[in-house]
Amino acid sequence: MKVIKCKDYKEASQIAGEIISKAISERPNIVLGLATGSSPIGIYNHLIQDYKDNKISFKDVKTYNLDEYVGIGRDCPQSYYYFMNEHLFDHIDINKNNVHIPYADPSCLEESCKRYSEELENTVVDIQLLGIGANGHIGFNEPKTSFEQKTFIVNLTEKTREDNKRFFDSIDDVPTKAITMGIKEIMNARKIVLIATGKNKALAMQKLLSGEITTDFPASILHKHKDVVVVTDEEALSLVNTL
Repeated sequence: MKVIKCKDYKEASQIAGEIISKAISERPNIVLGLATGSSPIGIYNHLIQDYKDNKISFKDVKTYNLDEYVGIGRDCPQSYYYFMNEHLFDHIDINKNNVHIPYADPSCLEESCKRYSEELENTVVDIQLLGIGANGHIGFNEPKTSFEQKTFIVNLTEKTREDNKRFFDSIDDVPTKAITMGIKEIMNARKIVLIATGKNKALAMQKLLSGEITTDFPASILHKHKDVVVVTDEEALSLVNTL
């Protein structure tokens, strides 16, 4: 696991964005695994700017998103489908047929998971972008999730719902379930780039960099991956004494 220490969120976003942009320029038909939430927005802004500057093109890029809420429509501003279009896809030349975002049809949840898992089995993600939750979740793989888990429906913990309520009018509006790429599928990516910044990620980074691997902290499995880059900042590393 390689750790890149940056001054702040802006620098971390630039560094992570440069890693992905360079990979796209070297391999125009790259397959990217994408994340949502506030952490990757700066990265997406960097990629949009590189596209506008004619440094990269997304016309042959394929993308697979980590997760999506269950029970809200794709036209809902809080959906991750909406998020990805607003923060990336609507601003670049990507072929929307190459975009894959999981969707859990409430009438056939199991079939929805099987379908997305099969899509992932038929491709290899070159770079998987991740954030990290306060409880160590990656995607929506909450504590105690098996490291062998594939795409499934997860019951979101109250901690995760509380962390995400800032995107909704109230905690009552935050969905209780989500469909998520499983840990096994995340680990199948050739390279993983994790971004974690700010004081609210300090405890998570302390646990991640302790090196202990446990399902109590799902992100800890990343120590078993051969190519992980953690891009972080001073505040997120404030409880880590070895860097």
